[in-house]
Parts: sequence; C-alpha cells; structure tokens
Amino acid sequence: MNVELLFEEFAKKKIAVLGDVMIDAYLRGKVTRISPEAPVPIIELTKSEDRLGGAANVALNLLALGATPILCAVIGKDEGGEKFKELLEKRHLSSEGIVQSEDRKTTIKTRVIGNNQHLLRIDDEETHAINNSQAKDVIDSINKLIENGLDAIIIEDYNKGLLTPHVIEQVIALANENNVIVAVDPKKENFFAYKNVTLFKPNLKELKEGLNCEFDFATDRSSFEDAIVLMEEKLNNEISFVTLSEHGVFIKKEDNKNYLPAHIRNIADVSGAGDTVISVATLCLTAGLPLKLVAEIANLSGGLVCELSGVVPIDKNLLMEEVKNIV
Repeated sequence: MNVELLFEEFAKKKIAVLGDVMIDAYLRGKVTRISPEAPVPIIELTKSEDRLGGAANVALNLLALGATPILCAVIGKDEGGEKFKELLEKRHLSSEGIVQSEDRKTTIKTRVIGNNQHLLRIDDEETHAINNSQAKDVIDSINKLIENGLDAIIIEDYNKGLLTPHVIEQVIALANENNVIVAVDPKKENFFAYKNVTLFKPNLKELKEGLNCEFDFATDRSSFEDAIVLMEEKLNNEISFVTLSEHGVFIKKEDNKNYLPAHIRNIADVSGAGDTVISVATLCLTAGLPLKLVAEIANLSGGLVCELSGVVPIDKNLLMEEVKNIV
C-alpha cells in the first residue's frame, strides 16, 4: 500500500463532528508562598491560554491529517461563545455547524497550574439536555451537511447535554438513509441509544459501565467477548472497536476479530488519545481500508499522542512514518 496516496485520500474527506465542545483554559504560574488567608498556594500568574476542547479536539485531529472537519455543536451567545468562534477561526475550522443559543452557556474548563503541577480545575458549564428548538437546529444542520456531501459523521459524547436520544436517533437515521459512515465515541448515559451505527468505539471502562458487567480482561477474554456479543445484540452496530489501554485494541466485524497489542511507548499523557483514535479510524474507514489495518493505524495514532504532554492532535508526518513500518 502506498502510504502517501492513503494520506492524500484522507485530505479529500469531509467529516462532520457532532458532540459537546468546550474551551480548555489554562492559568499557569509560579508558587512561591502559601496564602496568609487560608492554607492554599498563591500563584503568580505568568501565562494564560485558551484552547479548543471536547469534540473540537476530534476536529483538530482530522484537520491535522488534511481532512475537512465541520463541528456541529451548541454553544452560548455569551463571552465564551465568541471566544470559541475566535478559536475556530484561528485554527481555520468552519463554524458552519455551530448553533449559538441565548439559553445555553458555553462550557469552559479552567485549569490552574502552579510549578507545572495541576492544582485546581474550575468547570463553568450547563449539562442539562438541550431544548427542542436547539435539537432541531442541530439536526437541520447535519441534514444540510449530508445534502452537500459528507463522507462520515463522528459522534463524540462528553455527557454535556447535546446528545439527547432524539438527536442521536435522528442523526443516525439521516446518515443511514444517505449511506454516510457513523462512528461513535460513547459515554455511559446514552450507551444504548447509538443503534445501527457503522463503528462503535467504547474504551474498556465504558464497555463495562455500559453493560453493567465486571471481568478482568487480562485473564478472562471469554467474558470480554461475551460482553461484545451482548453489546452488538443491543446496538446492531457494524463494527465494534474497543480501546484497551496497555492491552492495545480489539476490533470486530461479524466473525472477523483482531486483538492488536499496544506499542511500547514513553507515555507522557493519555489525555485526548481516544479523540485521535476515533478520528484516524473513521478516516481509514472512509478510505476503504481492511478492518485489521483500520485498527492498526488507529492504534499507532493513539500511542503517538500519548508520548506528548497535554491534549494535542496527531502529527501527520510522524504517523505516516509509523504506518510505513506496518504495511
């Protein structure tokens, strides 16, 4: 397989990313003393930074690989919403699928870091379900994107209220009617709402929580595979793709199943690895790659981002070099 041609194929793809978005804000500084007012550190602020977070990190991964991502989400008509749109513009991401609402607050997660140590996180957010009007705007936005030509939809659930059962059902129905690939990164709350999708990608913890079952993957593969069968009976998904942390990944389609071990890495930070994995797996599916190769390339990508500190998108050139070693 010609790896350069594969990545050229990625660059032709247009993918909607439907999910909860947020601003990841960072306040960094030095701690030199304890406050006289309370036994807490005083931080002398040296740097503040705002980044796109949540489902937007999936879009950044797709963008890094040359594809055209379109974020579909609800943000507030507030200061955070305007800042979010500015960040989109700065990263050359389309705001075409963004719905702004006066009845919704833009999620901002602020991390306070002193002497390179994470001391505190402040969440400014609303997590109740979006209302009917907002849901209609989101569904209409997805429908319009499908009409204009879409290769796939990635649904990225962070449990912040965007992905209601109604939104999930309508979006999947629209995609299936138009032969558009749907890949899902689920959370426990709506685990069984994602029926009839192309690829369903829980991690091992989410699989156990979703099915309310417990087993030791390292010693009991039989119970793990029984859980996969039960999940597929309930969801009728085409492909099951489970990330297994230090055990690698598992992928299955009908009777074709593969376990792929994790690559030995110098792990710095696992944050955002799942976003990278689903981005790469979806692109590989749109390019028509065989099942095992989809998992192998996605597995490589997740390992690569774990070598870097913080939530960062995949490096296209690094991934290309690694893919050349396995094909």
